[in-house]
Amino acid sequence: MPLPAPIVVFDDGIESLGVLADLRPIFGVRTGAMTFEERLVAHFGASAIAAWWVPEAKRSLCAEIAAVPVSDAGALPADVLVVNGRCVLPPPGLHSLAAGDAIVDPVSGAVVAGRLTGDAARALLQAGSMPAGTRTISPAEPVRMITDPWDVIRHRDAALAWDLDRFVQRAQWGPPGGVVRVGTHAVECAPTVTVFPGAVLDSTAGPIVIDDHAVLRSNCVVCGPAYIGKGSTVLEGAVVRSNCAIGPVCKVNGEVSGIIMQGHANKAHDGYAGDTWMGAWVNLGAGTITSNLLNTYGEIVAQASPSAKRQKTGLTFFGSIIGDHVKTAIGTRLMTGSVIGTGAMVAMSAHAPTAIGRFAWLTDAGERSYRAEKFLEVMHAVMGRRKIEPGAAYIATIRALISSGAM
Repeated sequence: MPLPAPIVVFDDGIESLGVLADLRPIFGVRTGAMTFEERLVAHFGASAIAAWWVPEAKRSLCAEIAAVPVSDAGALPADVLVVNGRCVLPPPGLHSLAAGDAIVDPVSGAVVAGRLTGDAARALLQAGSMPAGTRTISPAEPVRMITDPWDVIRHRDAALAWDLDRFVQRAQWGPPGGVVRVGTHAVECAPTVTVFPGAVLDSTAGPIVIDDHAVLRSNCVVCGPAYIGKGSTVLEGAVVRSNCAIGPVCKVNGEVSGIIMQGHANKAHDGYAGDTWMGAWVNLGAGTITSNLLNTYGEIVAQASPSAKRQKTGLTFFGSIIGDHVKTAIGTRLMTGSVIGTGAMVAMSAHAPTAIGRFAWLTDAGERSYRAEKFLEVMHAVMGRRKIEPGAAYIATIRALISSGAM
């Protein structure tokens, strides 16, 4: 069924999500095999998205990567569906929204989606307030939205199930030769996947999708539900347990369970990572371990940043949220419910603090700030190894984040 109007997906700029969205719009955060924007495209088609709308501080950054206009009031259609980018799954009821209707989350009061005129959409997106005359309606079913960083773990399983279902329906590749296959759920591997002898794909608990040009090295084990992204490598002897979503061009080794990797990240050595989100360009040193369960089996309490209040997460299993460009030294220990800010470097013999600010440099000698020029030198070296050159807006955003200090 076609949509009644084109979509403008918007980032409403909640500050507590900085560790997830410092270097991307919130709808570009990988919450399963896909980001929210990718789900909109998968569900409605690329042509359904007319524009992005982001906070002014992210406008140049997003314009470098967007294929549509960004925060351009003149590009808003006369009849438009505005959709909150903090949603995890496409909101139900978009097809049936009448002109002037807006779905509002009854818990948070946030606008989930609305069908508005261009002028009304402009008022909402620029001022953040509901235009006069808009009829608010409650969602037909509870809406999954990201409000705190750990919500990517809370909604992971539902998001990954949605994604894998779309992949299985669309791809129909079938399992590759040369693997040991266990279980009856679907196993879909792109024809370009490279499989070494002894790889095991266990779909007992859910489907497995291995995307283009991924590599499964000898004696690795992948347990569904799971997604291995384009160009990613599961190294020799790795154990990828259920509910993992590995983004593009990542390396995985050791034991992982319930992790999401945004993309271009490395966990290439032994060590356990569970119920953890890793941003882009993260590198975990050999033996880095994340705890994801309290000894008491109780509810995990966490801080979104060093300056934020500690909050109950409602989660029993929650490892770490690791921001983009974070590096850990060998043997690093990350405690349950840790949130590590963008660009931090952790090299401590004791366990790391559970809330670490942006561009913090932590050693046994104490904490200092990563120098901007040194950070950029390392960043260029790391990205250059993947033949990626950061854009001018990306570099400017990094400089602004370093200047602003810890969260």
